[in-house]
Amino acid sequence: MLRLMVGLLVSEAQTDAQPEALPTISDRRKKETISQMATMTKKTQEIEQVTLRFAGDSGDGMQLTGSQFASTTAMIGNDISTLPDYPAEIRAPVGTTYGVSGFQLRFGASEVTTPGDVCDVLVAMNAAALKVNLRSLRDGGMIIANSGGFDDRNLKLSRYESNPLEDGSLSRYQLHLMDINKLTASALADMNLNMKVAARCKNFFALGVTYWMFNRPLEPTIQWIRDKFKKTPELVEANTRVLHAGYAYGETTEIFTVRYDVRPAKLSPGTYRFITGNEAFAWGLIAASVKSRLELFLGSYPITPASTILHELAKHKHFGVKTFQAEDEIAAITSAIGASYGGSLAVTTTSGPGLALKTEAMGLAVMLELPLIICDVQRGGPCTGLPTKTEQADLLQAVYGRNSEAPIPVIAPATPAECFEMAFEACRIAIKYMTPVLVLSDGYLANGAEPWLVPAPESLPTLPVRFRTEPQGFEPYSRDEQTLARPWAIPGTPGLEHRVGGLEKQHITGDVCYDPDNHDFMVKLRAEKVGRIANDIPLAKVDGEESGDILVVGWGSTFGAIRAAVEKVRSTGVPVSHLHLRHLNPLPRNTGEVLSRFRKVLIPEINLGQLSRILRERFLVPAIGLNRVEGLPLRTGDIEAKILEVLSNGH
Repeated sequence: MLRLMVGLLVSEAQTDAQPEALPTISDRRKKETISQMATMTKKTQEIEQVTLRFAGDSGDGMQLTGSQFASTTAMIGNDISTLPDYPAEIRAPVGTTYGVSGFQLRFGASEVTTPGDVCDVLVAMNAAALKVNLRSLRDGGMIIANSGGFDDRNLKLSRYESNPLEDGSLSRYQLHLMDINKLTASALADMNLNMKVAARCKNFFALGVTYWMFNRPLEPTIQWIRDKFKKTPELVEANTRVLHAGYAYGETTEIFTVRYDVRPAKLSPGTYRFITGNEAFAWGLIAASVKSRLELFLGSYPITPASTILHELAKHKHFGVKTFQAEDEIAAITSAIGASYGGSLAVTTTSGPGLALKTEAMGLAVMLELPLIICDVQRGGPCTGLPTKTEQADLLQAVYGRNSEAPIPVIAPATPAECFEMAFEACRIAIKYMTPVLVLSDGYLANGAEPWLVPAPESLPTLPVRFRTEPQGFEPYSRDEQTLARPWAIPGTPGLEHRVGGLEKQHITGDVCYDPDNHDFMVKLRAEKVGRIANDIPLAKVDGEESGDILVVGWGSTFGAIRAAVEKVRSTGVPVSHLHLRHLNPLPRNTGEVLSRFRKVLIPEINLGQLSRILRERFLVPAIGLNRVEGLPLRTGDIEAKILEVLSNGH
């Protein structure tokens, strides 16, 4: 069954594209002549890596444009990392700075670990997009500006006193102007489309131009257009036309003298799929369901940025997946607890505000000692905060944020693709130790994407499950000697009737018990069970020297930026080591020993120092924090500068 699952998932990425539609220029001979002339006059420059950002109004289709460029780029073999960046408002006022949507991606012929600190090329569909994103463009970078989005109204809404395309303020950049609005309208002039419908096609013109600039094939996007709009043939024709028009414009216009070639990356052999973190997490759950032979149940209340896990799992009913969209967060987790009690592999997903609402039920799962996966896709807070932005500020809530002593294992993936592994690992721990497990993802991992090496089905371990069926000697809170896990008995099994609930349990019998000594014993026993998981996870492994002047410690989505910064500093001859923690509660049992071998410990986090606080408390480490809470991933340059600062002056 798992082989069928992997085959299905891979086949989605390997669909054969249909033959390309006829180009916009109807006279094929004329087009070939123009192309030959362009080839003679325009140079092709090979580059190692490039960062590209599409930016426009929230209704301009920038997420679609970026994701199409990214998936096509991954398909031809480049390594890639993406950063979708969009407002929380569904319909922010058109033309305003707070309504700008962006999609940044870095792709290359060598390993790519981050979507880039700054971009090399910015495609700005209007004045507001330029104003918001100009600070993200490197000096000397390229701006492709839709001059049609810089009229008086757009300039006023974005609070420009003069037109930046004309006043010389962009002189330090390579500025390329094109009226994408008019060029799109011209390509569709004979189709008699509604003006609004025609205007929505303009993102494909920008996509066509960048496809030409970076030598990307059109066929995958053309096939996507055909599949997406198959019930509306005029939209297939319109979007395909505009895509071709943008590509042809790149070939024939005089504003571009160079196009760029980024060769495929040298990746490990295997079958790859371009995947987001939420997709990877969903598929990891399905894989664990197959390997454990348990029916997968998701009880979830939709919340950004976790909702797409629910959407993805709902597509896979053929694997026995059951999804339940609950009316609130409490109903979501308690439905999952009920499913676990009934013998299913149970999951609930949420973000920070929802995790706060689930805390009492998480304590219930701790008391019941049932396997349960809780995924928190962290976002900017507090409260509603920044719903579409990323943050790492739920770590203390995950480790400590329940009433009384309610220990829960906490793990965190480091990359979008690794969400698959961590979902599988969470299921392994939950089943083996009969405990809820909390997975900390975040908005960057959830929405970001990268190539994923699809694992061979046989490489995934079996997750053994043993339901108690023998009534003789059964006690609901008897313990496995090694793991301290209690037996999993499905309701209705003859002779195994037992009581569960939120009141304290008597050791072994599970009866309600108010005895002080029993309560003290049970609290410590539950903590000991979680503590023993440290014997069943990998030891902390340092990348670099095993001891030295500085160790950079990270967790979660800071991995790529830390790794890039560490490697950059190392390239100058300065020894720097890196430790990335994926198991956060319990920590690997050698964590304290590893930390003690370095004079200084630097911990970059997208919070105000939560892992720093935990490590200081447990190991008395004078950790130094690098803390930025901007709703954005940490920048490699900031980490690099902090490493050098710590090495030079001690702080």
